[in-house]
Amino acid sequence: ARLAEELVADGHRVHGLRRDPSQLPAGVLGVAADLRDPESLRALPTDVDHVVYAAGAGSRDPEAYEAAYVQGPRHLMAALADAPVARFVMVTSTAVYGQDDGEWVDEASPTEPTGFTGAALLRGERAVLDGPFSATVLRLAGIYGPGRTWLIRQVAQGEARVEPEGHPGPPRFGNRIHQDDCAGALRHLLTLADPAPVYLGVDDAPAPLSEVYRFVAERLGVAPPAAGEVGRGRGGNKRCSNARLVGSGYTLRVPTYREGYPAILEAFQRAAP
Repeated sequence: ARLAEELVADGHRVHGLRRDPSQLPAGVLGVAADLRDPESLRALPTDVDHVVYAAGAGSRDPEAYEAAYVQGPRHLMAALADAPVARFVMVTSTAVYGQDDGEWVDEASPTEPTGFTGAALLRGERAVLDGPFSATVLRLAGIYGPGRTWLIRQVAQGEARVEPEGHPGPPRFGNRIHQDDCAGALRHLLTLADPAPVYLGVDDAPAPLSEVYRFVAERLGVAPPAAGEVGRGRGGNKRCSNARLVGSGYTLRVPTYREGYPAILEAFQRAAP
């Protein structure tokens, strides 16, 4: 939706496919359809020239992920078979990586996910990259921005935990990207003359979560997180590099969490009872 707003402002004719198009931003032409239902996709316009596939699974189970990230792209590409699609961009996730020791990963790193989510995303990526259109994939890390306050609430409520002093092994790292850069990176990839097959969509500062928690706590004026069991997390433990995306000419709007979180924290504090 954020990308659609920008493309409309740029003067493009933008269609938005949703089961309920009434929720689309102003200026976006709604298409009432369901990616799981090929018959409903007959409503698509026939002159689409650029596609961004940014679907979400309705629930966190294998069937939902298969429908959203494997069957959905296949259905959409089949429905657009006769359209003049010059670029097909698919949004996936850094969950395709299974690295768990805090090491750096990039687009050339092995993709050996340990869960069904990453495995489904990889199958969907392959379907798109092997499909009929010139395609590229953007693997996003944890998205944050206005209204996305889960991490902030964990710190504010004293539920966040950090590694105890002398903890063996690497700290638990977090990778993130501001929602404005999600839109900006996608807009950038739509205009590249010859994009690579895959890009990582992350900011400049993969950082230990303990560092981010303490940053948030200081600005909230609450006690820093206590030491305790930090857990593995859904995404393993890795540091994702954005070198390819930045090298392609994209300039991050929000380079690190240090620039991104203050405005979100101010809004959070204003809304607090």
